[in-house]
Amino acid sequence: MTSVSPETRDWLRRLVALDTTSRDSNLPLIELVADHVRGLGLTPHVFPTPDGAKANLVVTVPDADDNTSGGVMLSGHTDVVPVDGQAWTSDPFELTERDGRLYGRGTADMKGFNAVVIAALPELLAQPLRQPVHLAFSYDEEVGCQGAPPMVDALAELGLAPEVTFVGEPTSMRMICAHKSINVIRIAVRGVAAHSSLTDQGVNAIEHAASIIRWWRERCDRWRDEGPYDEGYPIAHTTGAVTLISGGNGVNIIPAEADVALEFRAIAEVDDAAVIAELEAACAQVEATMRDEDPAASVTVAVGTSTVGLETPLDAPAVRLGEALGLEPLPDKVTYGTEAGIYSDAGISAVVCGPGDIAQAHKADEFIEISQLAACEEFVGRLIAHLRA
Repeated sequence: MTSVSPETRDWLRRLVALDTTSRDSNLPLIELVADHVRGLGLTPHVFPTPDGAKANLVVTVPDADDNTSGGVMLSGHTDVVPVDGQAWTSDPFELTERDGRLYGRGTADMKGFNAVVIAALPELLAQPLRQPVHLAFSYDEEVGCQGAPPMVDALAELGLAPEVTFVGEPTSMRMICAHKSINVIRIAVRGVAAHSSLTDQGVNAIEHAASIIRWWRERCDRWRDEGPYDEGYPIAHTTGAVTLISGGNGVNIIPAEADVALEFRAIAEVDDAAVIAELEAACAQVEATMRDEDPAASVTVAVGTSTVGLETPLDAPAVRLGEALGLEPLPDKVTYGTEAGIYSDAGISAVVCGPGDIAQAHKADEFIEISQLAACEEFVGRLIAHLRA
């Protein structure tokens, strides 16, 4: 049976034991890793959020001449999704082995990758490197990649300017060069309450929200029917959906409130900002109709999660390095989002490659195959050998 190093296994055990669900703090994990790298003689750079509840962490192994700028970044997020309401057969925060798999929240997404790269630090330090290597651990990826933009700022503040990044989301160690963007938008429709027998005295927020929902469904259907298309994706067009709706407070009351959440995931050819502007214009038209009934009515549009897509050319530095390390550039593109697009937009050539299967992420009994961790260790070993001075 394929084995994984005791160091990686131990780090995964420690990382899984820390409940870093996005609604909670990731500081215990950040502090654990920071203490470890201090013990190795490295300097951890911790960048807390304004409220101090969470933090990003950057660790750099300099090259043989003690330079820290440029080089390769290995990027992972520290947060995980909740286990609430999931039927686990073992403790989600205790690493459990069964049949060649390691179970626990975050094993696949993506503490397995983090464990491998942390465990590799002593080997990185033992080699004279031609280029520096940076470890970047972010917060709140699972709730909209909120930690990645501040991470970009942190890298600039430190003057690191990595040329290439491997984002270790679970891809079964395949090199993924493209994914769709993600945008989540919340719409607050505010009408005027009245007794349901006096319809002309109220403004029905639910009915006007339904107009927006119908408009959005038609917009999404046009993407399906008219494109543009990118056949590299399992769904070749931009997709959209209404995902949440709430409103009203009684069967005999004209509802004064309705709230709608919707999302879209766009291929590169679609301009996300233009889509949002189009939606805002449609909502403004609904608001105008409502205000004809009562000037107090309103429609408010708020963009929540907004994660840019990734479209890395096959001749980009990250792809060329991946090929040199034994990865094959595949035509596959994925519908889920990652932080890679944010790093790419900041000028860092980015691809997604990490151990585990995305199909196991976010589920009860999340697991990673031990063979996948071993494959990731081998990849990092090849990277170290490639960078040896």
